[in-house]
Amino acid sequence: MELSDSVKNLLDDKIYVHLATIMPDGSPQVSVVWVDRDGDKVLFSSALGRVKPRNIELDPRVALSFTPPDKPYENTVLRGRVTKTATDGTWLIDRLAKKYLGHESYQFATPGEVRVNYEIEIDAVSQWG
Repeated sequence: MELSDSVKNLLDDKIYVHLATIMPDGSPQVSVVWVDRDGDKVLFSSALGRVKPRNIELDPRVALSFTPPDKPYENTVLRGRVTKTATDGTWLIDRLAKKYLGHESYQFATPGEVRVNYEIEIDAVSQWG
């Protein structure tokens, strides 16, 4: 699905996104993530051993929700599925650390941490406000 310019602009900004995945028992799991995008695909990073990677491995369907900090009554919800998963290094988390913190690299990794980089293809967009 092609994202509108307004959604792309929000994703390009330093916006905090709530990512929902599906637990093995079918219940939702939500956490805040940093995001970037590649065209109409949304990108985020996690680490092996965390809940999100385990959930996505079982079910790639996800939802993302975000609200501009200066417009608390505007909400955007994206629904889609993870179409690419890669353990191809820290390039994405480093890029996100630059965007969100102004650091050249991610400084909070634990020793031996393996980063997992995800690409989400969006199937539906809803906006309010």
